[in-house]
Amino acid sequence: MEHLTQVLHDLVLRFGYLGLFLVVVLGNLGMPAALELLLPTAGGLAAQGHLAPVGPVPGWIVAAVVATSAELVGTSILYAVGYYGGLPFVRRYGKYIRVHEHEVDRIHAFYARYGRTTVFWSRFIPFVRGVSSLPAGISRMQKRYFFSYTLLGSAIFCFGLAFLGNVAGQNLDAILTILHKASVLIAVAFVLVVIAAILTWRANAKKRNAARDVIV
Repeated sequence: MEHLTQVLHDLVLRFGYLGLFLVVVLGNLGMPAALELLLPTAGGLAAQGHLAPVGPVPGWIVAAVVATSAELVGTSILYAVGYYGGLPFVRRYGKYIRVHEHEVDRIHAFYARYGRTTVFWSRFIPFVRGVSSLPAGISRMQKRYFFSYTLLGSAIFCFGLAFLGNVAGQNLDAILTILHKASVLIAVAFVLVVIAAILTWRANAKKRNAARDVIV
């Protein structure tokens, strides 16, 4: 997996903005692109002159715009797959894009409990963000909410990390080490929250069922 991530990052070094666009799209289709590390790297490359500005627009801003656009493309594809293909698609083809039914069920349960703003918050959670649009499509979330929250979350994510990498400049390696550790902690915390939410939901459901039995 680490080798694949490195290959994807090398695409950015070799093909610039086109490579960045492709890798971010793949990262939103379940590929292990480590976008939380890639985007600061893009910002750092812009600071070092490897990603050139476009006219008066600095390179890190161009990188953020490209990445945000790619996020919308990638999430739209996976949302459409979920919307039109549903769980039968996941059961049949999920293994090819590293998505499993039990993972979709957990995210779907989280969506059902905490509402459509979950789409926004999932944009900031490593590992989850790459597949979060699939259960949104399966649950047939209204398109205007899905795309609005996705655009807002993706823009904050991409511009924030690209700016951080641009500011870091020559000290980018130190920043990436910190971000990598933080991403693991965030992912673990999210999993714990999901487990707690599911357990709470089940406990409440049992109480409601017990109450109905008593009434009957």
